[in-house]
Amino acid sequence: MKKSDIAMIILIASICAFIAFIVAGQLPFLKPDSKGVKVPTAEAISATVDKPDPKVFNKDAINPTVQTVIGGGSGTAQ
Repeated sequence: MKKSDIAMIILIASICAFIAFIVAGQLPFLKPDSKGVKVPTAEAISATVDKPDPKVFNKDAINPTVQTVIGGGSGTAQ
């Protein structure tokens, strides 16, 4: 390709991009709502931590991290 061919392709592509930008700006579903949208605001996070419930967190509670064997067999199932 010659330098003039590449320049012509760049010129045509930039004109097409400009026309597409103008046309897209005129489409009503791409425009933001003029009256705006009401969005809820987030509540502030407190730095205080409540004490855990003693009914759930006590010394006699079940530890879920301990491996439990159901059935009493000494071998492992594979």
